[in-house]
Amino acid sequence: MLNALEVVTTVVFGVMVGVEFAVAFVMNPILNALPEDSRQLGHAHGGRMLGAAMPVWYIGSLALVAVWAVAGWHHDGIGLVVIAGALLILAVVMSILLLVPINNRNRTWTPENRPEDWKEQVNRWVRFHYVRVAVLVAAFALLVAALV
Repeated sequence: MLNALEVVTTVVFGVMVGVEFAVAFVMNPILNALPEDSRQLGHAHGGRMLGAAMPVWYIGSLALVAVWAVAGWHHDGIGLVVIAGALLILAVVMSILLLVPINNRNRTWTPENRPEDWKEQVNRWVRFHYVRVAVLVAAFALLVAALV
């Protein structure tokens, strides 16, 4: 049963990391290549869509990692799982404190009501997102290493 939990956790977490990676290195460059109004509308739509889905995914991933850590407490590699969980908590805290406030503003903007500094705010979100992706990739690597 523990093996199934490990695999499910790694797959669920890995797909989430893949989505965040794709946002950083695929979607944002695509959106940034669009004309200004389309770029801003794309970022706002992405913020609404992923802003609704990702909290559930993060909480679910964190719950799975926690269950793995408890269930496998006396098994090899559990330290890696605990560190991965701590990194995931760091990513959640970063999200709540740094990324969500920007996203909550961004998802309501239109070309008619966006603030003068909308590009700077979106760019700040992107920089924070790169850091979050690095933290998530490190956590994912630790979970994979714990499987061995």
